[in-house]
Amino acid sequence: MTPPETATSSPTVTVTATADSTAPTAGPGRLGSLGPVGLVLAGGVSVQFGGALAVTLMPRTGALGVVALRLLVAAVVLLLVCRPRLRGHSRTDWGTVVVFGITMAAMNGLFYQAVARIPLGPAVTLEVLGPLALSVFASRRAINVVWAALALAGVFLLGGGGFSGLDPTGAAFALGAGAMWAAYIVFSARTGRRFPQADGLALAMVVGAVLFLPLGIAESGTKLLDPVTLGLGAAVALLSSVLPYTLELLALRRLPASTFAVLMSLEPAIAATAGFLILDQALKASEAAAIALVVAASMGAVRTQVGGGRKKTAALEGTGLEG
Repeated sequence: MTPPETATSSPTVTVTATADSTAPTAGPGRLGSLGPVGLVLAGGVSVQFGGALAVTLMPRTGALGVVALRLLVAAVVLLLVCRPRLRGHSRTDWGTVVVFGITMAAMNGLFYQAVARIPLGPAVTLEVLGPLALSVFASRRAINVVWAALALAGVFLLGGGGFSGLDPTGAAFALGAGAMWAAYIVFSARTGRRFPQADGLALAMVVGAVLFLPLGIAESGTKLLDPVTLGLGAAVALLSSVLPYTLELLALRRLPASTFAVLMSLEPAIAATAGFLILDQALKASEAAAIALVVAASMGAVRTQVGGGRKKTAALEGTGLEG
């Protein structure tokens, strides 16, 4: 889950972009040549197909084992690439990055517990309600009631009028992951303001890995050391964490928050596609309609939020951060 750094809450993403305003405006090498929209779409495809691959790994290790491998490998890769500086940070800086890491671990753990029980597309649809709620509640415009109602209609369809078509426990885990996703947005922005480049992300990933590794070992034991399992876990980490987080970080330096938010609202549809192609999880007509309603509600809420704050957007564009 792209997590990532979702954008159904455009004000938070705007803060992140502003915090990175001193960073270079182009990504390194060939990544930068994709353009910011291409970077976000590539990140979304990567994280959702990584999630689908994680589902295939669960019979080997269980959900907790998959999360432990994902966080551990991602932490090692990011530490090697970023080489974050450990000195010169205040207690508040460290407190922020620790909470960010805890939030990241909880978000991943809850989400993988969800996809172990319900299909990937519906799981991401329920998860995205967290950032959507954050966006709706942050705005005082009456039109957001319409977007909230549209999203609830989608959830009603997805649950077959009472979640009889979905495992209730899996649905609850997905909603919990959504709440953590909303919190992740807030602490991602705070971490981005306090640490240069991706240093804060690397350190937060270490915190998450340290917290989750005992849980993964308790559930999977020596299964985690199997070469095939390690290889698949590394692939999940690269696809679901390292690559999408890096792509989105690069994109946010050049992309307006409104555009980023709308693109991130497509996550449930991408997840449903990945579930169909990799896991053979075909959607019922009602589930496809439910996902479409939630995507439409997310896009509508984002555009309303941006429309209500055009002065802020204009100020942001005046800094040269527009795409």
